[in-house]
Amino acid sequence: MNEHSTETDAVTEQSASTAAGDTASEPSSDTQQQGGYERAEFQHLANDNGTLSTAEANLDVVLDIPVTLSMEVGRKEVPIQDLLSLNRGSVVELDRIAGEPMDVLINGTLIAHGEVVVINEKFGIRLTDVISPAERVKKLR
Repeated sequence: MNEHSTETDAVTEQSASTAAGDTASEPSSDTQQQGGYERAEFQHLANDNGTLSTAEANLDVVLDIPVTLSMEVGRKEVPIQDLLSLNRGSVVELDRIAGEPMDVLINGTLIAHGEVVVINEKFGIRLTDVISPAERVKKLR
């Protein structure tokens, strides 16, 4: 027997058992099939007062996901013609005033403002203002 005939035999056996009144292979009322798919059952995530419990809000899964933190000094839109004329020693004026706090971004999303500091001969960031989660959500909408 080849692979195709084995599949055909299995389908024929299933059809015969269903026609003979064997309902064991039919979906129960809880998982009625619609369009060939079974309805999925999910647990409720919120407790009685609508908040997540400590056990349910286990964030250990996402704590190891790497994100990119960057600090933006400023921006400037330039035509391609001006971009092509840049060479060593060229100066590009940015949209920030000297001394103004810089934007601190996580994966391109503004989360804080800060200033540049030097720590052990390396640059660092001193956060001067952190954007609240509510404000960040407003910007997404």
